[in-house]
This record gives sequence, structure tokens and C-alpha cells, in this order.
Amino acid sequence: MNDWLFSGLEDDIRPRMFAAADEGLSFALATIVAADGGPRPVGAQMVVTETDSWGFLSGGCIESDVARNGREVIRDGRVRTLIYGKGSPFIDIRLPCGGRIEVAIERVEPGDPALEELRRCTAGRRSAIWVSDGTNRRCEAREDSAPFADGTISRRYDPEQRLVVVGTDPFAMAIAGLGKTIGWQTILLSPFGPSTGHPWGISHDRRPLRESMKDLGLDRWTAVAVATHDLEIDQEALAPALHSRAGYVGVLGSRRKLDQRRAGLRDAGVGEADIDRLHAPIGLTIDAHSPWEVAVSVIAEIIESGRQSMPAQAREMTQGAHVAA
Repeated sequence: MNDWLFSGLEDDIRPRMFAAADEGLSFALATIVAADGGPRPVGAQMVVTETDSWGFLSGGCIESDVARNGREVIRDGRVRTLIYGKGSPFIDIRLPCGGRIEVAIERVEPGDPALEELRRCTAGRRSAIWVSDGTNRRCEAREDSAPFADGTISRRYDPEQRLVVVGTDPFAMAIAGLGKTIGWQTILLSPFGPSTGHPWGISHDRRPLRESMKDLGLDRWTAVAVATHDLEIDQEALAPALHSRAGYVGVLGSRRKLDQRRAGLRDAGVGEADIDRLHAPIGLTIDAHSPWEVAVSVIAEIIESGRQSMPAQAREMTQGAHVAA
């Protein structure tokens, strides 16, 4: 492993699972199944191949050992449950937090039906539950969060967070740039923007908003951030966004124009309940001034909004796994 844990910045390791399978490689999937302390929640994962690993389960304390054990699992196929910290047999591996982490490691073959179903759910932006006893596993598309029987490793996977930014000014650029930096699927809608490619490689659509918004297929895992500073153009994006299932809709602008903005949305046929979903002014109140500061406040509000709107059981399953003791 690289001394600098860049691989640990990848929290969603599904792309690494699919890439290994595409290369015809068996890989080890390591999942935190119990934790008392530590920086990572139950459900955090690593993918290990014979030559590399991605994801992280602690602050760098156990990753090398998990990778070593993962390669043994790849070779012999025997599921392992490792304990680090309190009660661990590994006296030479210490957790500075003083806690305890349990990690289950299973081998996944490239043609595993559960892996292929997870790939289909991911491509179709559907939630899925991964269930395994370490040897046999299944994956099901599931919108609900009903728990599975004890004695299994289970992990809920939701669609990738998507961020749609409307605008071309520095605020819009910073919001889109920060979204892309943290790994979100980011799309910039810029009907009046430059025709040249975006310098940061962000996908951008110059079609009229009535066309580009209609083709997005907005769902609850999509956030829409509008930053055009023009009430009429704002409304062209806000009305369809608020009519949709988008999980977050926000607009940059002053409080003085909020009543005028709401009146325009009513005239456009948007109901009061949907108007009340609008985050305006956009972003958490952190006294942000610069474009990057505003972007931080917006991204933080999107994260907070997503966590609050998720049912408690789904929240547990999204970062959850368990095994029989």
C-alpha cells in the first residue's frame, strides 16, 4: 500500500468491485461488522486484490493487516472475522482510540450473481441490499429497509449522489467543483455558458433548461443547486425540480426576493408543499462570502438534508452490517 492513504478517500468501493470483476479477478471484500469507537462506522468497506486495495477501515492502523488477510481469503476462500483493539489476539496492532473493530472478509468471484445484481442496481439507480454469510451471498433491489435475519453480513447500497448545478458564475463553478472533488456525479447546466469544454472536466449541458431538466430523471439522490441570479431563469430550473422527486432543491439569492420568488413558483403551478421544500437562501448559515466558502455551505446542507430525510432504519442499513457472534 502507498504510505499516503489516497485509496482511503474512496468511500464507495462499488466501482472497484466492478473493475476487478471486469478484469476477471477474484477479490476480498472486507466489511466492518461491529465497532466500539474508531473513526469509521459499521458498514465501512475495503476491496482487496492480489496487488492492491481501496477504502479504509480505521485511521491507517489496520489497513495493511486487513489487506494481508484479504489476500489469504482470495487464495483459500475461507471467510475470516478479525478483531482489532480490545479483546484482539493481535497485540502488535493497536488502536489509538482504545476501541474495538470487528472486520469480516469474504471472497467474491468475478461472475458472482450477487455482484452482477449489484451492478444492475447501481446502473439503474436503485437501492440494493447485499447479504452474505461469507460464502453464499445474494443482492436484492430494495426500497424499504426491513432487516434481514441474524447470522448474515448485510450492507445497503444507495444510488450515487448526483449534483445538478444551474449557472456559470464563480459561485456555480465552486459548487460544481466541490461536488466533483468529493466524488459526486456532477452536472452543470449552462444554457448561456461557454461552448468550450469545462476546464475541470465537469459534464455540462448548454441546451435550454426546459430540455436539459426534463432529461435528467431527477430522483431522491439528486440535489439541484440553482445559482443564476436571474429570477426568470431560476424559475425555469426550480419549477421542474420542485415538481420532481429531487432530494434537495436550493437557490442562491437574497432573502429580500424570497416572497417574489415564491409567488412566481405559485404562478408556475408549484404547490405550497413543494415550495416549502426549497432551500432559500441556499446553504448552511456559516457567514460564507467567497465562492468556495459558499460551496462548502451548500455541499454541507445537501449532506445534512440527505441524512435527515432518510428513515432511521435505512440510515442504519446504509452504513450497517452485522454478523452472528
